Amino acid sequence: MASAPRARSTVANVEAGAHPSNRRGAWRPALILIAAFTMVAGLTYVPAATTQVPAVETIAPAPQKAVPAVKTPAPPSYPISGYFISASPQYSTNFQKLADIKEFGGDTVITFGTLLKPATLDSLPADCIIDGVSCAKAAAGSKKVHQYFTFLDGSRWGSSALKCPGDRKVTSNGKSYVVLFFPTVGQGCASPSGEYDVVVAGGSRATADDPSSSLASAATKLGMKYYAGLPAPIKRTDLAYLPDLSYMGPLTLFTERFLQYHAAVNNVPGLAGFYHHTEMPLSNSSTFDPVLALYQMQNRAIHRLLPTREAIVSPYLDARLNKVFISLDKARDGTRRIAQTSSGLVLNIAVQDGMGTGKGGAFSSNDANSAVDRFAASIVGKGSWASKYVAPNRDYFVAAASGVSGTGAVLWANLEGMAPEAGSNACGDNLRGQTTKARMDRQLQQMANARKVISFMWDSYYTCTGSGKSLKDQLESGLTTPIITDTTFRASTGQVQIAGFNLKAGTARVRWTAQNGLAKEKTLKATGSNAAYGQLHGLNDRLEMITVSVGKTTLNTSKRYVVTVTNEWGVKSEDFFSQPG
Repeated sequence: MASAPRARSTVANVEAGAHPSNRRGAWRPALILIAAFTMVAGLTYVPAATTQVPAVETIAPAPQKAVPAVKTPAPPSYPISGYFISASPQYSTNFQKLADIKEFGGDTVITFGTLLKPATLDSLPADCIIDGVSCAKAAAGSKKVHQYFTFLDGSRWGSSALKCPGDRKVTSNGKSYVVLFFPTVGQGCASPSGEYDVVVAGGSRATADDPSSSLASAATKLGMKYYAGLPAPIKRTDLAYLPDLSYMGPLTLFTERFLQYHAAVNNVPGLAGFYHHTEMPLSNSSTFDPVLALYQMQNRAIHRLLPTREAIVSPYLDARLNKVFISLDKARDGTRRIAQTSSGLVLNIAVQDGMGTGKGGAFSSNDANSAVDRFAASIVGKGSWASKYVAPNRDYFVAAASGVSGTGAVLWANLEGMAPEAGSNACGDNLRGQTTKARMDRQLQQMANARKVISFMWDSYYTCTGSGKSLKDQLESGLTTPIITDTTFRASTGQVQIAGFNLKAGTARVRWTAQNGLAKEKTLKATGSNAAYGQLHGLNDRLEMITVSVGKTTLNTSKRYVVTVTNEWGVKSEDFFSQPG
């Protein structure tokens, strides 16, 4: 390792334009000169006997200016800005959770939806009673009931939900419910056929705060965005991966009532939009047309009733070679088909990266022949990444970006903030286990094409202490880690551009092979920095770019080049391998 260059003399520094007063000890030569002159004067000056010798005035050197301490820049936030959360019936709990997420760098929270379930009179909530009779039966009176449903979302629905004459708000046995009537034919309140579908909704404690309203209120106060989960149908009994749309009519009417209620009580800045609870793979197969029909129906309703609000949908990857995998072409076309359901609103397509379920692989070309980690191995078995997965997640996000291009939809990423349970990473009673920061950094490297990164799930994958330290604490202890997501090497100019997170004010070590086969290496300070790179290019707004110049050179296109960045916090990135192209 080369030694540090010797510092130049004070004179040289002055000639170069560096004022000595700005340097520690720069006034010492002047002080020595004054002392020498005083000594010489003392030896040669003999005063006359009649002359009173004046007191010698001692001239102190100018006081040294204090050199300001170099401030270490504050650490950035982790490049995830949204989290799935569970809602609480207590406003204070919701507010504190959102405040914690904001302090951690998040600005968005998302809740899952609730199922609108077909029911019988006997399966309705037993504690919803009017005068000793089931609340639905009592409210129906002489009306003919076609079908009962429950929507037990734990909310405390207010009187704004009551739109039709038969609708009732019920407080029974300390619980709060609403009973809502929908015509089986047409819309409005009156049914031409005389038959009605009846929904019993709510089920919160009568004294509780409404979870959705309190989240919207907390998000507004904190300047955050809240996406509420939409109503969803149950799954089919014959094909459990598809929604049961046999009651699409009642579901459509109830979705509209749900949105009308939000427009009446939650029409605040914190309510940014809604989340599609029903999931599908990132596939172009017509098998999933029922899911697309559901998305389109609900998107139309949102755009009509709350036209300034957005929607989120989160399709999942499955790149496992030993399963019915999704090819890159299918992923591109599947993304486009989802985007085409937007019906005029802004639709954010947050692709699940599959690293928490073992369905996707975050690996680079340099890792392709390396063994999968122990978490993935618990799902796909032992072997190399390339032997277990069709392609790395990066390629799927590139395909998805191509799919949304020109549709008006926005590509997000849903980083799965957990790992397959592998025996030593249990996270409470969750189905999956706790992951690691190093694994999440690798996941982030694959998502450069996404405008925003959200994550499943704050509680409790980020807060459990399965390994003795919560994931949140792990991330906080490594916020300054530089994460490279992409590089370009222009040999003709010597310019190397490096994109990623936490790169600014850094130095880069670049290793490459010239066309003549000679290995080259240079460590250089960045000659250019663009902190707004992501914003300017429609990517993650926390994505940065730095540029270094290695000088005009040649590049052997059959050999990978390697870039490593050390940032302003003095933290070094992992080696990032790139194939010249």
